[in-house]
Amino acid sequence: MNGHPYPDPAQPQPQPQPTGATPGWTPPPSAGSWYPPAAPATATLPPLAPPPVPAPETRRAGRLRIGVAGLLAGALIGGGTGAGVVALTDGGGSGTGTTPSAQSVVITDPENATAVTAAAAKASPSVVTVYVTSGSGSGSGSGVVLSADGYVLTNNHVVTLDSSTDGATVQVRTSDGTLYDATVVGTDPTSDLAVIRLQDASDLTPATFADSDDVQVGDLAVAIGAPLGLSDTVTDGIISATDRAVATGSTQDDATVIDALQTDAAINPGNSGGALVDGAGEVVGINTAIASVASGAPGSSSQSGNIGVGFAIPSNTAKRIADEIVQTGSATHAVLGVNAQTAGGSASGEVGTGAQVVQVQPGGAAEDAGLQAGDVVTAVGDRVVTSSTELTAAIRSSAPGDTVQLTVQRGGRTTTVEVTLGSSAG
Repeated sequence: MNGHPYPDPAQPQPQPQPTGATPGWTPPPSAGSWYPPAAPATATLPPLAPPPVPAPETRRAGRLRIGVAGLLAGALIGGGTGAGVVALTDGGGSGTGTTPSAQSVVITDPENATAVTAAAAKASPSVVTVYVTSGSGSGSGSGVVLSADGYVLTNNHVVTLDSSTDGATVQVRTSDGTLYDATVVGTDPTSDLAVIRLQDASDLTPATFADSDDVQVGDLAVAIGAPLGLSDTVTDGIISATDRAVATGSTQDDATVIDALQTDAAINPGNSGGALVDGAGEVVGINTAIASVASGAPGSSSQSGNIGVGFAIPSNTAKRIADEIVQTGSATHAVLGVNAQTAGGSASGEVGTGAQVVQVQPGGAAEDAGLQAGDVVTAVGDRVVTSSTELTAAIRSSAPGDTVQLTVQRGGRTTTVEVTLGSSAG
């Protein structure tokens, strides 16, 4: 035993058996035009600039709108999704990039220290910088320490370099400047999370995870990570919104729907996988995406950094997924068992009034609860649903086996339906 509930990766671990359930809310390729864009955000994937001098960015096509903003899942040289990895090499994917040395957050004047200083001082030892190199490119992001012997939580897009993982080398620098080799324990593209393990690590400082269900709009939010490769960078702001349904990915097929915390703390490429902490220095979210002005919008330019709209995966979801990956190498997700589209409230389809069930999957949770094609779901519990993306996010914020109450419109009448959610791997 290694002194914590996580198994020794050297020993064979039981693998989860396929449930046979079809993941909810992702339409089949044949779904056709009835499946609307996964609003409210666009996922564009810009390559990142190599430090120390930023290089011009390019963006992959495809956007879903948040007003004039598109959701930017910050990328690497050679590709990559999520809110940010910074290139370690030049635009050709080779060369000798340099990275700043680590520095710890130290309180030198306790009498005048702010809440941000105190939160950062507690949380910074648990935040690391993750470097990934493969034949197709290199990049860096951030991570959060899960255990003293080297389990680290980060984003899937940080360790995969846009799915180009063959032969990838992963290294991690801790806040004290120590550089470790690392291996990938498991990834979960559905939630954009991954767990890696540092080799021969000991006495690391695990992060403390808060209950993200208790987070309120206006709470202090402190982001810690390595934007643009600058390790141990601290920015602060507030929680701007909770239960924010956002979709990352450049196309409908690779979209990842996240039930996110929104913050105006500055988050830039390289913050991905890092910590969003509260005033007590406890992790409330894993930073994963930022919004940027959509190309071609009034006043926009070819590049955009932080504009005060960042997103983090809530800690309750992140910790559950991380624990499953550590235990089994993969993760499970709650599914409803339907294909849905946004029910339009306007001629243009820009305004949704709910999530309309297009198809009920046989043997799934929805069929067992009596849902029918044509039903329009307008709420999950006390959470209002105006689009298929919001319904996806609300379901994914639950765990398999949870029972949720849906408000459903059918034939001009409104009723409530209790559904025990199914389970789907990965």
